[in-house]
Amino acid sequence: MERRDFKEQLKKTAHLARLHLTPEEEELFAKQLQNILDYFKKLQELDTSNVEPMAHVLPLYNIWREDEVRESISQEEALKNAPEIEDLGFKIPRIMKREE
Repeated sequence: MERRDFKEQLKKTAHLARLHLTPEEEELFAKQLQNILDYFKKLQELDTSNVEPMAHVLPLYNIWREDEVRESISQEEALKNAPEIEDLGFKIPRIMKREE
């Protein structure tokens, strides 16, 4: 992509993202993004024929503990500091209008 086209694309993207960039920021970001794209071009030159495809660079495994039933606080204890209670639960202000 030519520098002029790249800068126009940057302006369009900034507009869509509702970013108000100064001309100095446009120039800076255009240069930074061009450097990133140039780096990707350089990476494409690498010989990866002996590299197996992978979904993630690190081996993934489940690090979470098993679910287990444990004793919890009672409903009464959970609600004791509630400002308002309704039907054995917390009463909160309505945030949506009722449809009639």
